[in-house]
Amino acid sequence: MTKTSPSEHATAAPVPEASAKATAARSGFRIGPEGWTTLALFGLTVFMILASRLISSGFGSWQQAQAILLLSSFTIVLGFGQGLVILIGGLDLSVGVVMTLGGILAYRWIGTSLVALFWAIPCILLVTGCVGAINGLGATLLRLPPFIMTLATSLIIYGVFLGFTGGQPRGVASPALTSAYTSTFAGLPVILWLLLIFIILATLVQSHSSFGRRLYAVGTSPMAAYIAGLPVRLLIVAAYAISGATSGLAGILLVGYATGATLTMGQSYLLPSVAAVVVGGASILGGRGTYLATVGGALLLTTLSTIIEALGLAEGWRTVIYGLVIMLALLALRENMGIGWALTPKFRNTASRSRPGGAGHKPNKTGGNG
Repeated sequence: MTKTSPSEHATAAPVPEASAKATAARSGFRIGPEGWTTLALFGLTVFMILASRLISSGFGSWQQAQAILLLSSFTIVLGFGQGLVILIGGLDLSVGVVMTLGGILAYRWIGTSLVALFWAIPCILLVTGCVGAINGLGATLLRLPPFIMTLATSLIIYGVFLGFTGGQPRGVASPALTSAYTSTFAGLPVILWLLLIFIILATLVQSHSSFGRRLYAVGTSPMAAYIAGLPVRLLIVAAYAISGATSGLAGILLVGYATGATLTMGQSYLLPSVAAVVVGGASILGGRGTYLATVGGALLLTTLSTIIEALGLAEGWRTVIYGLVIMLALLALRENMGIGWALTPKFRNTASRSRPGGAGHKPNKTGGNG
């Protein structure tokens, strides 16, 4: 039996994804489980929009689909940062409060000035990014559990701007931000074109850049990534910083959509940001997930939310459904039988191997089910 050195073993940790892609390239184009998950989420969203005509004749139209895209834009932006944090095995519970912070700063700093738009937005992203970096430093240097660190940060920030604003943020919604939702280009609101650009860039960063591949390596095995020479702590801090910046960006967008700011404006987006990532097939333990699947999860959850409102159900039922969706997604991922796995040709063999005692089952070196 040939033994490998620790460094060789470490460098091999992030390789399975790359080797799988190389194998797929040699054998022809194939859609993996994560690709099937993404397609299934988008397909299910389209089906639900069309089926919603049974609830109301005004549903199932292009106007409704466009409204869902607009409403989901905040969760889609939040989902990128939250997805990176979950990818490394963390969790950011401060996204709602940091989103509120970004919205309040935009409401106060930008106002009606077009010039302020160009300096205020970078400054807001810098401030909220620093908040995220503090979360990362607490999780790495102080070794605090991520959910404790981010929860503590959110409580501190909320107390600070509650004291400064007196409970009532002052300012004016920027007409330029508002026009992004009301103005159209080529038949679509300008914000949707900007959102498309954001999705493309975010996908390139997470799945097609060295930075993204390093995050996958850290999420798969932090120790192996460290032995391989990766700056694990710096990568973790960077992931949290990006989460803070995207939360601030979502807050800026929400000010343009709602034409105002409140102290609780981002509170209702925390759970959807986690749900969208988990429903998209990301492992809560890290090392797996794609941003396009997160986008599909955000669209699906927003469609569900819209249908719930159309049925006249209370707000609490939306939270109940989000919780159930997260729980079911986690159960499916634990068995390696998410939507993507169920649609792959080898689903039956995979399912049998994932169950203890199943055909071809071999426990891995850590004692898990592989």
